[in-house]
Amino acid sequence: MMEVFHTIAQIQHFSLNCRAQGKSLGFVPTMGALHQGHLELVRRALSENDVVVCSIFVNPIQFNNPEDLKKYPRTFETDASMLQQLGCHAIFYPSVQDMYPEPEHRVFDFGQLDKVMEGEFRPGHFNGVAIVVKKLFEIVLPHRAYFGEKDFQQLTIIRALVKMEAMDLEIVPCSIVREEDGLAMSSRNVRLSAEERRQAPLIYKTLLTARELYRHAEPAEVIRRVEAMINSCPSMQLEYFNIAHMDSLQSIGTTKPAEPVVACIAVYMGEVRLIDNMIFNL
Repeated sequence: MMEVFHTIAQIQHFSLNCRAQGKSLGFVPTMGALHQGHLELVRRALSENDVVVCSIFVNPIQFNNPEDLKKYPRTFETDASMLQQLGCHAIFYPSVQDMYPEPEHRVFDFGQLDKVMEGEFRPGHFNGVAIVVKKLFEIVLPHRAYFGEKDFQQLTIIRALVKMEAMDLEIVPCSIVREEDGLAMSSRNVRLSAEERRQAPLIYKTLLTARELYRHAEPAEVIRRVEAMINSCPSMQLEYFNIAHMDSLQSIGTTKPAEPVVACIAVYMGEVRLIDNMIFNL
């Protein structure tokens, strides 16, 4: 029977009890509005651990746009039902007051990792992510934590956080889960109109085209093609497209390195902001 814990004391008691029994603990942190991408993380965690905890917490301090926070879908009953069917053992569902009894002032130094791409357009976002993830790790005490590769920059920053804070757990990356038409699964997809949802797979098609082109064309030409493809759809507005080194997330510039790179994209469709990425090889 799946348990739902609302307080830090409750989930810590549960986690410490599991650890005392020698059980491995897997953790999937989410903001709810669960889709198949989240459920794949839970399935993976269930296959690799004795006990799995999923947190559902819409973290206010990672939203730099108050309107975005207000509109973020909250679907706890549906989420809990899906997790129970999968066999998840526990949900941690805290209040904002419980997570942030006092204002948070800590500022993490990730060097240039959080200054580019998402960091450039969403100032303070990754600091808010780092604060809540560190808190959740210290509360839930997992052996392994599971994150989707759709948020590639976030995954890179969380790995850096774990190293920086010398935290004793393994970060497990999980592949992007896509709809049949290629659109990366996201909690934000439900906010697309029917027409926007029909057009949205162009983002994935653009990345596929760019990946092929990257093998023989200059990076600047790849960027031009991506801009042209996205701009061909009147309802899409390209926020950024960057071909970056996978470890530093810095742009490769004009020189293609021998090792694989990551191409990251953010696109607005109306008020809905969609991100995606793909690994490019020579």
